[in-house]
Amino acid sequence: MPCLRFDHSLKTPREDCIDITAQVRQDLRDSGVDSGIVVVYCPHTTAAITINENADPDVVRDLLVGLDAAFPDRSDFRHAEGNSAAHLKAGAVGSSVTVIIERGRLLLGIWQGIYFCEFDGPRDRDFHVQIIRS
Repeated sequence: MPCLRFDHSLKTPREDCIDITAQVRQDLRDSGVDSGIVVVYCPHTTAAITINENADPDVVRDLLVGLDAAFPDRSDFRHAEGNSAAHLKAGAVGSSVTVIIERGRLLLGIWQGIYFCEFDGPRDRDFHVQIIRS
């Protein structure tokens, strides 16, 4: 079997970056894959997936503050739902990440974690983990 997919749901707050590294690691253990890649994908337009530092919680806070500064809500946005800033943040961060699998482990740096980023919550969200054996 070359590919395995794991589907996940989570409830999100208004805005946050939620560490999903442990869930992705569990999916990898459950897959039994020793070598390959894992893709973590977000199917939403106002949420994203990223890799960033997971040792200091202030990094997440600073990331959100920086994104708010870079993409403030503006009165001249025309999108009827009023969440254009969330769309911009999600587009800038991205909808997926890819991580190498080596010896059955994610090849992440010592300080790295995988985050689901919510920019327009609270919501019920999904993310998908695709594991591809090499």
